[in-house]
Amino acid sequence: MTIKAATPYFILNGRAEQAIALYQRALGAKLETLQRFGDVNQSCPAAMKSRVMHAMLRVGDALLMMSDSPNEEAPPQSGSVSVALQFDDPDQARRCFDALATNGKVIEPLFDAPWGELFGVVCDEFGISWMFNSAKVKSS
Repeated sequence: MTIKAATPYFILNGRAEQAIALYQRALGAKLETLQRFGDVNQSCPAAMKSRVMHAMLRVGDALLMMSDSPNEEAPPQSGSVSVALQFDDPDQARRCFDALATNGKVIEPLFDAPWGELFGVVCDEFGISWMFNSAKVKSS
């Protein structure tokens, strides 16, 4: 068996649409797929029809997937997982970092890391932790 990819899947309890907008703005994500609960089940409760059942965003070569929970009372899922992003342009890394930090929380400001790259960690407004790693100079 060969694992072809490991894709983060965010369960956002009614905030998926807000997260999509943030990741499009902050990371340049491109929305590839968006299905709502009402698109696949017309008999679902009216409050569920517009909630995101599944969304897939492309961020560079990577994918992010997300959903609102089908159960409005479901507690948010939690764990100690971070999404690691690798940049080849430090200016782009700084812009993306700052955009996610705007309503989030900087855990580790971007700094010159001992392994020779720019590194930092930010937790966005949805509780998603992002690790930034970038070349210190823009690759050509």
